[in-house]
Amino acid sequence: MAGLFVRKSIEALRRTAAADNWSDTAAQPTGAAKLPQTFGLVSLTCFGVGGTIGAGIFVLTGAVAADHAGPAVVLSFILASFACALAGLCYAELAAIVPVAGSAYTYAYATLGELIAWIIGWCLVLEYLFASALVAIGWAGYFNSMAAEFGLHIPSAFAQAPLDVGATGLVATGAFFNAPAVAIVCICTFLLLAGTQASARVNNIIVIVNVTAIVVVGVAGLLHADPAHWSPFIPANTGRAGSFGVSGVLTGAAIVFYAYVGFDGVSTMSQETRNPQRTVPLALLAALCICTLLYALIALMVTGLADYHTLAVPDPVYVALAAAGPALAWARSLVGVVIIVGLISALLVTLLGQVRIFFAMARDGLLPKAFMRIHPRLRTPYIGTLVTGAVAAFVAGVFPLRLLGELISIGTLLAFVVVCIGVLVLRQRRPELPRPFRVPGYPWVPLAGVIVCLALMANLPLDTWIRLAVWLALGLLTYAGYGWRYSSLRCKQGEIS
Repeated sequence: MAGLFVRKSIEALRRTAAADNWSDTAAQPTGAAKLPQTFGLVSLTCFGVGGTIGAGIFVLTGAVAADHAGPAVVLSFILASFACALAGLCYAELAAIVPVAGSAYTYAYATLGELIAWIIGWCLVLEYLFASALVAIGWAGYFNSMAAEFGLHIPSAFAQAPLDVGATGLVATGAFFNAPAVAIVCICTFLLLAGTQASARVNNIIVIVNVTAIVVVGVAGLLHADPAHWSPFIPANTGRAGSFGVSGVLTGAAIVFYAYVGFDGVSTMSQETRNPQRTVPLALLAALCICTLLYALIALMVTGLADYHTLAVPDPVYVALAAAGPALAWARSLVGVVIIVGLISALLVTLLGQVRIFFAMARDGLLPKAFMRIHPRLRTPYIGTLVTGAVAAFVAGVFPLRLLGELISIGTLLAFVVVCIGVLVLRQRRPELPRPFRVPGYPWVPLAGVIVCLALMANLPLDTWIRLAVWLALGLLTYAGYGWRYSSLRCKQGEIS
């Protein structure tokens, strides 16, 4: 049993990072499992912003306002960002100490042991794979709406998922699959196969243009908002926990926490970042600040332009601008293009984050080594990329948006709890380690991060917890069948024959 909690030393992780990186593309040995250091501060911040202002700002804003928080969805985003900031400071400290691919999975391996690391890695698979699918579904919703304006109507059988969430659980819709969602996942998968540097350049351009456009549209929308739509700001609770009122704001915060998956994605790229001890913490905090301001702006605009009851759609920003009439027709056209392009950026980030999680787990022997195999010409982990794209495309084509949002949030929150605990544990076990970035207000900030994240998890629906339990059970079976037998660390220690 002791082997379940064997830890990987910080020194071993640093050696791994040094061995797995190369900075001169011409010097890479053919077929070596090495990753290029291509991200600087601007690129990494854009990476975080591109992933964070994706489906959260364009998709979940409307669903959470309509079902849980009303206009107070703004407070849900602010509360989620506060919890994210607490966890983000902890991420920054650990990322500065251990600049290795794997994010919370790697940090858990160094602080809490292999079994906990596996559980968190499995939750990150849930987070990134389903986040990719959710972004693709949101993209498809906006694409369908924009295509309809040009007279192109995609048959409903190929424009929505065959499953939806009803009062009694999953119900059939009569559709075959969501073809646009599947198509965009495939396009982004092949773009990632072309190389990280190419993907980063595309992402930088998309993010800079999108942030500028979002600010312009958000301010213009606020100037045309009807204050009556914000009254009451926190609608009265319907008698059911999580359905408006204060509990609705809390439930909304737990759900929109998914929106910050791009923030977590920054740390997955630590191993491919130049000067990661400095760059990663700065990029984490910069991305969080930028995204929080953008979320608050768009949430206020959307709920100010349209009755929140009408926003339970895959394209709430589009619907809200349409409700404003001809005055914002120009903004609706602009936002249609911005969102379609911006969600591609978010999809690239989430797919890439998942590929790097697979890479880290395969490096430790907990998944097959094929997931870390680098293509000799493209210099990308091509098998992990193809598997990630195939699974994400299937989920995006078959499952509904509402189901995915809650599942992603609970997995993300659990990972954040472990990161906060990891800072506490490592400060006690290895106080002598040099820490280029230190969490301020220790130990209160990490403790507050644990408490706030657990509180948000407690406000998620019971069926979400049941689905998480089923997912974790599948993960433990996978670990028992493969990870336990092939763990590199425990094999070296002679625990496995």
